[in-house]
Amino acid sequence: MHLNSSFLQFYALLLALSSPSVTFAFPAYGSLGGLSARQVEAATAGFPAVLPPGPPPPLTFSGAKLVNDKAHPYKAPRPGDIRGPCPGLNTLANHGYLPSSGVATPAQIITATQEGFNFAPNAARFATYSAHLVDGNLVTDLLSIGGKTAKTGPDTGAPAIIGGLNTHSVFEGDASMTRADFHWGDNHSFNQTQFDLFVEYSNKYGGGLYNLTVAAELRHRRIQDGIATNPEFDLTAIRFFTAFGESSFPYSMFVDGRITERATAGLDMTNATLIFRDGKYPKDFWRAPEPTAGFGIIDIFNAHPIKPGRNENGVNTYTVDPDAADFSTPCKRYTDFLSKTVVKLYPNPTGVLRRNLILNLGFLYDAQGVIPDCPQVFPYGQL
Repeated sequence: MHLNSSFLQFYALLLALSSPSVTFAFPAYGSLGGLSARQVEAATAGFPAVLPPGPPPPLTFSGAKLVNDKAHPYKAPRPGDIRGPCPGLNTLANHGYLPSSGVATPAQIITATQEGFNFAPNAARFATYSAHLVDGNLVTDLLSIGGKTAKTGPDTGAPAIIGGLNTHSVFEGDASMTRADFHWGDNHSFNQTQFDLFVEYSNKYGGGLYNLTVAAELRHRRIQDGIATNPEFDLTAIRFFTAFGESSFPYSMFVDGRITERATAGLDMTNATLIFRDGKYPKDFWRAPEPTAGFGIIDIFNAHPIKPGRNENGVNTYTVDPDAADFSTPCKRYTDFLSKTVVKLYPNPTGVLRRNLILNLGFLYDAQGVIPDCPQVFPYGQL
């Protein structure tokens, strides 16, 4: 299982902000995905049906830049503002790169992640459109970075979720570094116990800094903890990829961009606390010196390789899923996402919903880059 491929590493990072893996059975009743064009219009009355624009362009200037500046001071969330499981997005909302409400368009999220952290353009697009397709409102073109909210538009009913990024096994997944598993209740708030382990491993393996070595050991520990304590632990579908991808973010994007030796950079615990717990940039923080989708993901995986699987019958019953995509099958990851997730959420879309699904799926396919022998799939036809 030892892998060594720059393509696979980049592909893995494209997934790091998204985990759309709805592979469970959906109820057999109607949803927006099966309504007529007239019914869709009635269901979304009061909210405009939006024609999704194409993805925003790359930054004009993509070097290191002060981002905790006078134009973007920290402002604590107001009552009613939404925050979620991603500390990066929480930070961007608290500093005004995203709307403080925590509800944004895909274009706003793509621009903010580039501007605020220098997230590579294609990675930002792929992650955002993946999440939007399963968690967002495709009619109004709005996505919650946290929980379900009427601010994205009317609830259209199951099997469509429109539940925001907190939704378990859709965006959020098990074995987070600073959040608890969904099985224990709150899967999106900062968890001090998990962060204490983050600090412990940074001290033990990184001399007080979170670096690639720490990432590999902590990732292994969190997976093993999940297997041993969470009877519903799941490391299949997209979570298999994002678990390793997110482990690279702290040392690749949360370290000040004036530190140019990124391969040896590490995140100190003071700054880690600010970002992970408070959703706050460190003082005088500069973004990464060049666009990045992170680095070292395959190294993290290779340190303690594991096949996709889940606990099938309680704790310590981790069973490999032979049909699950892994790092060696990127096209299967793409086709499974469409067939096992999107089409089940939207089985028979019509009108504006069908149009917007087609457009967003096109944005997603274009963003993932060239995957050999992996043509675009059109589950809803073409415009």
